[in-house]
Amino acid sequence: MQIDIVSDVVCPWCYIGKRRLERALALRPGLAVSVSWRAFQLNPTIPSHGISREFYLSAKFGGARAADQLYSILSATGRSEGIDFAFERIRRVPNTLRAHCLIRLATNEGCADQVVEALFRAYFLVGIDIGDIETLAAIAAGAGLPEPEVCGHLASEIGALEVRAEEHRARSLGIHAVPYFVLDRGYAISGAQEPEMFLPLFDIAAGTTGDAVSVGS
Repeated sequence: MQIDIVSDVVCPWCYIGKRRLERALALRPGLAVSVSWRAFQLNPTIPSHGISREFYLSAKFGGARAADQLYSILSATGRSEGIDFAFERIRRVPNTLRAHCLIRLATNEGCADQVVEALFRAYFLVGIDIGDIETLAAIAAGAGLPEPEVCGHLASEIGALEVRAEEHRARSLGIHAVPYFVLDRGYAISGAQEPEMFLPLFDIAAGTTGDAVSVGS
């Protein structure tokens, strides 16, 4: 079964959705599954060097105090999934174009899941700026990718063009919120749903090949 996950690595619900998908797959251990991560930028207009989190919260919520309720809910939900969100450690909100370029490169090298997990952890648990090329190269090195090659790839425009094209395909299909899961290019589930919500689609997709949705190249 092919599962395409449309997500952004600065989306806390995407991290929660990743954990819930993993729990759902654990309930169907006999499934042969291939996962592909598809690019989606929640904040594509953020400058390449990012912006301060204080400015971001002010622009989006009217300030940190107004966002406290939402982040309190996210923190509690995260803990239930084994994620200890440390939102207070985040100082900059990055443009995630380069992070998606790294994920696409990691996909070609067969280590995308490891890199995606490392990006989520770096941003949400440690507060690292995952828009910085050197930081991304260090994360890639942890997955066995050579830093010079990664830096060169992230500095080029080729990877960025591929990511933008992939995101355009997702938006053209009507995907405007993430996470968004597509099974066998025919069955979709939106949001960080509980594991039990995935199971009927697993069973349907495992027995039927759909052709209604295609988000990747």
